[in-house]
Formats: sequence, structure tokens, C-alpha cells
Amino acid sequence: MDWLEFTAAFAAFFLTHSIPLRPAVRPHLQRALGRRGFTLVYSALSIAMLGWLIAAAGRAPFVPLWTWAPWQPLVPLVVMLLVCLILSLAIARPNPFSFGGTRNETFDPARPGIVRLFRHPLLLALALWAGAHLVPNGDLAHVILFGTFAGFALLGQRLIDRRKRREIGKDWDALAAKVKGAAPLPLPLPRLAAGLALYLLLIAAHPLLFGVSPLP
Repeated sequence: MDWLEFTAAFAAFFLTHSIPLRPAVRPHLQRALGRRGFTLVYSALSIAMLGWLIAAAGRAPFVPLWTWAPWQPLVPLVVMLLVCLILSLAIARPNPFSFGGTRNETFDPARPGIVRLFRHPLLLALALWAGAHLVPNGDLAHVILFGTFAGFALLGQRLIDRRKRREIGKDWDALAAKVKGAAPLPLPLPRLAAGLALYLLLIAAHPLLFGVSPLP
């Protein structure tokens, strides 16, 4: 019974992330809520489910797998700055190669932004977040939690590549080659500033949200 909440939270998280996106369900929800309303509700539900899952992992029985060391919190503290910058450069930008892109019909392969470096920046951010948080959380529940997310993010990149290749068809290789050969452009300073602000906000809010400070 001690593991029941953690198991229930895991099941609820994946159900709420998969069922609304199914082809037989999503159009009905979008008609009822509108496209923007669907996005807002789905995003709020995703955040709520993730918060519950992380909290449930903290309440699960503590089964240590490796010894904690004082240097370990430095790993997520450093890596999360990179995660926040990747998110700031990727969110609300067109990306026909992955999920999460907006206005993909306006994508310019000569100005691909972060897609020039990473086809799946959001999944990369997820993998970095999960992998970095594994280091200072060496108990069984958190290893299951963060290990699952890291594995999902890495495997998801290959699965999405296969699906997008089918959807784009023979133009996929030519589009990918144009993106890879695009000239580097100056980094958008407002987005980088937003990423830094998100990083500082997460540091400040971490004790309130998760009950532990990320600072050593």
C-alpha cells in the first residue's frame, strides 16, 4: 500500500497525456474547448499531474540505491540553466521535425533557430532535466521517476523521427539538409533573458513547490 499513490500518480500521468491526444479524442476536445482552450487546459493538466507525480515520489518508501554526496545537487543546478535556455529558444517556434512546434507552415530552413542544432529541443530538455535530477536522488522511487522520463525522451526522438519522415515524405531529407547547412544567426537576446529569468524563478520557487532548496 505504501507504493499505491506513486503507482496511481504514474498511471494518471500517462493516461492524461495519452488519451486527450488520441486521434479519436482530440478533435472532439478541440471543438468543445477551442484550439487555444484545449492547449491551455491540456498544459494545466500536464503540470498538475507532473506535480502530483513528483510529490508522490517524495512520499514513497525510501529505498536507497546509492549514497548521497554534497556535490550531487550541483549537477541539476548547472544543467537546469541549459535546460531553461533550450526551452526559451524552442517554445512557440516552428519546428516541423518534432512535437511542440507552432505555425510550422512558416518554418524557414534558412533561419531554423535552435532546430539547426537539435531536431527535438523539447525532448532534449526533458532528457537533461531527468538525467540531472537522477544524480542527487538515488532512491528507488526517484530513479523510477527520472529514469522513465529520461528513457522516454531519448526513445521518443527516434519514434518521432520515424513518424515525421512518413508525414513529410521524400522532402524530409532535403529539408533536414537545408537546416543543417544553414548559417548560424545571432542568438535572440530576449529569449535568452527569458530563459535566465525562468532559471532564477525555478530556483526561488523550488523550496515552495518541492520542499527542498536546489542550492548547496
